[in-house]
Amino acid sequence: MLSCKELVAHSSEFLDGQLGLRKRLSVRMHLAMCQHCRRFIRQMRLSQAVLRQLPPGQSAELDELASKLAELRRQQR
Repeated sequence: MLSCKELVAHSSEFLDGQLGLRKRLSVRMHLAMCQHCRRFIRQMRLSQAVLRQLPPGQSAELDELASKLAELRRQQR
């Protein structure tokens, strides 16, 4: 069975439908047993849905914001 760390590593491919059958089944088995990872996947799906609703041209601004937030996080460590 996958660990939580492995599930997170494969979460984007899982949500995009890009995993093979064996890996997809491993992810689903893990999700059936792990409440925390189910919550994580729900949050990822919600994030994807919100990003899809943004007007075109917003991605550059969001990339800049994400970079600033990442830099702030690095400074706090």
